[in-house]
Order: sequence, then C-alpha cells, then structure tokens
Amino acid sequence: MESMGKKKPRPRRSFTPEFKAEIVELCRRGDRSMGQVAKDFDLTETAVRDWVKQVEVDAGEREGLTSGEREELAALRRENRRLREDVDILKRATAFFAKETR
Repeated sequence: MESMGKKKPRPRRSFTPEFKAEIVELCRRGDRSMGQVAKDFDLTETAVRDWVKQVEVDAGEREGLTSGEREELAALRRENRRLREDVDILKRATAFFAKETR
C-alpha cells in the first residue's frame, strides 16, 4: 500500500541573497500574504518567514542575532570544533609517546 498523505522530502535548495531580498520585499509590501508568496515561487512558508524575520533583525526591528553575528558564531563554532580535535590528537600522541618511553 502506498504511503497515504505523506509527501517526499523536498531537496535542499540554495538561493541568492538578491532572490531572498526580492521575496522579502514582496512580503513586506503587503500585496500578498507570506503563504501566497511562498506558493507562487514554490518555496516553503517557513523559509519565507525566516527570511523576513532575519531582515527585521538586521534592521533592528526585532530581537535576535544579526546575519553578521550568525556568521561569526558559525565561524567560532567551526574553530572550536577544530581546536577540540587538535587537543584530542595531541592527547593521544602524548599517551602513545608516554608508552614508548617506558
């Protein structure tokens, strides 16, 4: 029996900042609802809502992390992960050489 009512997961797509800005502008004009804009451009309503929210945060109209802060946080998390891996490797190397010298 076919899965009834279940949709296939949508493949992950990426969009240019210009495209996102255009979609946000359409939503903010108020001619159409976010849901209608999402449907017209074959987007998820959640993605459109997130783009609008991020523009409002960047403009200081809403609380949250700005785009720049989000990028910095992601970079710091990547660096932190790399440094933890480096420390782990050094711990293993220290243990290995400690065994060798006994």
